[in-house]
Amino acid sequence: MKIANITIDNPFVLGPMAGITDSVFRRICKSYGCGLVFSEMISSKGLFYNDEKTEELLKVYDEEKPMAFQIFGSDPEIMAHAAKKLDCRKNDLLDINMGCPVQKVVKSGDGSALLKNPDLVGSIVKAVVEASSKPVTVKIRIGWDINSINVIDIAKKIEHYGASAVTVHSRTREQFYSGKADWEYIKSVKKSVNIPVIGSGDVFSGKDAVQMLEETGCDGVMIARGARGNPWIFQEARDLLKGSNSFAVGTEEKLDTAIKHFKLLVEEKGEYRASREIRKHVGWYLKGMPHAGEVRRMINTLEKKEEVISLLQQLKI
Repeated sequence: MKIANITIDNPFVLGPMAGITDSVFRRICKSYGCGLVFSEMISSKGLFYNDEKTEELLKVYDEEKPMAFQIFGSDPEIMAHAAKKLDCRKNDLLDINMGCPVQKVVKSGDGSALLKNPDLVGSIVKAVVEASSKPVTVKIRIGWDINSINVIDIAKKIEHYGASAVTVHSRTREQFYSGKADWEYIKSVKKSVNIPVIGSGDVFSGKDAVQMLEETGCDGVMIARGARGNPWIFQEARDLLKGSNSFAVGTEEKLDTAIKHFKLLVEEKGEYRASREIRKHVGWYLKGMPHAGEVRRMINTLEKKEEVISLLQQLKI
């Protein structure tokens, strides 16, 4: 897949998830063959006001590349300011979020709320493209609700104002993550625009990812929730795309990956934060394993690096 002048060696990409796709998780997914990674959502206002927490989201390592920062906001001038500010950073692409369904985001007119205002969509894309020397991409949903599906018009407007690719999550905002994602809309967008189209929605296995490529003709597949506790989904998808069906991950590798994840978190954020942040990830890594519930309860009480590692090591016996 190629987005403007950026070549991505395979079509499977890690989607942005708040509180999850930090540099640690991105590096782990890269180690399992992810083609492109996206940061957590970055507030354009946070960049404008030099917020310290926002700055923390901008840490990038060379092994993550190619990678994209994703910004959100609804003021074209502030979004352009954010784009200029990020121009000297290590990201290869700059993505605009117009799909987040979370209430605290949409109540400010950001995220998927923008789908209700196509003219503003155009103004934001135009402002960011003009302000950035890097390729700009946009993530959208198919519409605000079932009665206002406008994904084709929005995608065309995004292309018209200079974006280099569009990601389509095939649900409405009102669906959040419920119901079934309708991949037909991805197929329709692919037929309607000339820029690369990345599909998103209900991809929880390598088989799902390859099936989306085949059914929709999209250029890339974004994997988000399906990668939680399952970073090897990217290797599985790549193998299936090449015609191999031999990829499998065992309990020991899952536990080793969880331990690696935790150690990187300690290096990045310190023991106190790492011991808390790893809890949700361990829950995902251990899904389906014997005694997973008991282990999750135990790890929620641990605060020391050695205790967490020892607990996970014991599960390999």
